[in-house]
Amino acid sequence: QVQLVESGGGLVQAGGSLRLSCVVTGTISSIGAMGWYRQAPGQQRELVATITGGGITTYANSVKGRSTISRDNSKNAIYLQMNTLKPEDTAVYSCNAYTMAYGSGRYESSWGQGTQVTVSS
Repeated sequence: QVQLVESGGGLVQAGGSLRLSCVVTGTISSIGAMGWYRQAPGQQRELVATITGGGITTYANSVKGRSTISRDNSKNAIYLQMNTLKPEDTAVYSCNAYTMAYGSGRYESSWGQGTQVTVSS
C-alpha cells in the first residue's frame, strides 16, 4: 500500500520560511510526477507546484519566485521550500504522487494527509 507522509508545516510569521517534506513509502516500481497542493478554509484545493520524474517544475503564479520544489528520487521524496510567506499562504498543504506498482503498468494518484501551514500577520 502506498503512503505519502508529509512534514514540516507549522506556524510562522509573515516574511518567514518553511520547508515541507513528503516521502512516499510502500512497494512501488516507479514514481512519476509529484506535487504540492493546498486548500484554505472555504476554498477549493489548488495546485502549488509540481515536479516530474525528470525534474521539470511548474508553479502557481501565487508562489512563483517565492517557492522552490525539489525532488530526491533516491529517497522517494519531494520538498517545498517556501520563502517570504504571506498570510494568504495559510492552508493545508497536501502531497500528491503518481506511483506504479510492480506488474501494474499504469500510474495511480495518491495523496498524503496534509500538513497545516499558518502564516500570521
